[in-house]
Amino acid sequence: MLVTNTSFTIDRILPASKEKVFAAWSNPESKRRWFSCHDDWETVEFSLDFKVGGKESNLVITPSGSRHVFDATFYDIIPNERIVYAFGMYMNDIRISVSLVTVIFDSLIEGRTKMSFTEQIVLLGGVSNEGVQKIEIEGRIEGTNAGFDRLTKEFS
Repeated sequence: MLVTNTSFTIDRILPASKEKVFAAWSNPESKRRWFSCHDDWETVEFSLDFKVGGKESNLVITPSGSRHVFDATFYDIIPNERIVYAFGMYMNDIRISVSLVTVIFDSLIEGRTKMSFTEQIVLLGGVSNEGVQKIEIEGRIEGTNAGFDRLTKEFS
């Protein structure tokens, strides 16, 4: 079985203070609104206990009926500055990846915030060619960006 270790960083300039951006991550109602990867995926269960040692979980169903589960634990939270968490991603009860994420919030002029999101990802077993692994990482980046597009709309 092939295991691939990789990482990616997404930087976004958001039209809100870092306090408001951080709140969008820490408030369960806000996070549920913007977090989904795809507009046509239905969120069936969502929970967020935003504290060090706290958990976040999200179960979505795709239009084809596939179940995707995000299961996270928070390891470091500095309000309005940084969030560090680890998560497993499951598809139909099979763990497909494990990741460590760091989110940094930096104030910019005129009430804007630079948000830097870095995911260190381990894509797990069952896949035996690099082309498929490349598609999986590209899909993760695309889905993360789609969520951040919705996050940006939270401040409109």
